[in-house]
Amino acid sequence: MHSHEQARQFVDELTARIYVALRDGALDAEPVIELACLQEEAGRSTPATRELLERPTADLTTADVTRLGKRLLRDARFEPTFALEPSLWVALEQALKLVERDARSTGITGTLRLVIPDWDDSGHAWVEFRGGCQGNGIWPTQGSDAQEALVSVADATQEVIMEMLWKVWPVCPVHDRGLRAELEHKVAAWRCTGDGSHTMARVGELLPERR
Repeated sequence: MHSHEQARQFVDELTARIYVALRDGALDAEPVIELACLQEEAGRSTPATRELLERPTADLTTADVTRLGKRLLRDARFEPTFALEPSLWVALEQALKLVERDARSTGITGTLRLVIPDWDDSGHAWVEFRGGCQGNGIWPTQGSDAQEALVSVADATQEVIMEMLWKVWPVCPVHDRGLRAELEHKVAAWRCTGDGSHTMARVGELLPERR
């Protein structure tokens, strides 16, 4: 019997291995069956684990292995890390460049960058502003869609700027109320939180503040 910690480590290793193999189109039955055994041993029986253990391995087609591998990942609530999918980090960095454009146009100065702090072992990315990280962490999968990445990064940037400067940012110049990043018709936009909520601008397109 494996200890709980060892079993969790094996599951993490196998899910990562299966994910990479699925991504690269090279998944075979071995890691899928091994993961099914571990999940059954841990009392996490599912239709996918039972099918894998009840059917002869020789009867599993490539399509079966692919289908069941994907199902095991969903059942395990697997999410890729930045190490497995560097493109997710790149997408968040590109989003931060657009959000930084909004910060600069509205008079915010100070370094903004994407980091994974030493104290965070959850795998989140954080927006660092003037050396501080506050507010919301960003899951790697939030970089899988460009517009959703913009909303997530805008939200995290807003949180850290407001925490570090102790003021509302960004602000609607019409209603003097804070703006909130949201998806509007699948496009990331800054929307006013005042009465009669309206769209101020797309994320990355805020106009300079009037002096």
